[in-house]
Amino acid sequence: METLSTVRQWRAVAQSARDAGRRVGLVATMGALHDGHASLVRRARENGDVVLLSAFVNPRQFSDPADLSRYPRTPERDEEFARASGVDFFVSPTLEEMWPDFPAATLTTVSVHELGDVLEGVGRPGHFDGVASVVAKLFAVTGPCRAYFGEKDFQQLVVVRRMVRDLAFDVEVVGCPIHRDADGVALSSRNARLSPAGRERARALYGALRAARDAGAPASERRALMTRLLGDADLEVAYAEVVDVDTLRAVRDDAHGPARALVAAFVEGVRLIDNVAIELETRS
Repeated sequence: METLSTVRQWRAVAQSARDAGRRVGLVATMGALHDGHASLVRRARENGDVVLLSAFVNPRQFSDPADLSRYPRTPERDEEFARASGVDFFVSPTLEEMWPDFPAATLTTVSVHELGDVLEGVGRPGHFDGVASVVAKLFAVTGPCRAYFGEKDFQQLVVVRRMVRDLAFDVEVVGCPIHRDADGVALSSRNARLSPAGRERARALYGALRAARDAGAPASERRALMTRLLGDADLEVAYAEVVDVDTLRAVRDDAHGPARALVAAFVEGVRLIDNVAIELETRS
């Protein structure tokens, strides 16, 4: 594995791989790597890609400075984890490389309106502008590639796919299944901030989602069920929603077909998110 730190190096190795007839597989992360990230690397390797993993904590997607300061940073461990996972190129760019004017505002911003304004966008204003802007830069530097994103951040996946479509990036976005621990908790870098008791309470997110998935009820009843189960577990609920998989709009009770149930809740002050695919039945 080769470790890179500059945009120039990064762009050069990606182009070199394409010149050799290989496809580049980009796994974009904010570090604090875990087995969920490793599953994205495995998917890229299964597709025969040259795997380039970026680890950059993007300050532009944090609306709360305290949240940014608490985000886990484990650079030495990340490099070893990436090596053991089969990454070909580990890119850890500096803040100056990515956003030369920071902490002053970067004048260029990418926004995906509507899709970025709901759900996580309500509680975290400007979050998806920061996400779309940094991912656009990752794509611009990497060039034509496959980009692997986990479905745990389902709204992010929808936003990125729409950005790729609207701006005609030569990028194939590959959504990968959520990777869970044995207790059902979705893997997340934020889990490291939970105490053992908090980790036990975090199981309620997936429990509520499974109950909604299996309920066989209209969307409004599934929302109410998730909200009640999360509250019963003493979680502070940010949202419990059932949405269209493409538009992220709340579905009506007469909707049928595929949808997505999404929840966000605070456990010990840590904002956790999770989701599952659901099928809404046609009701007579």
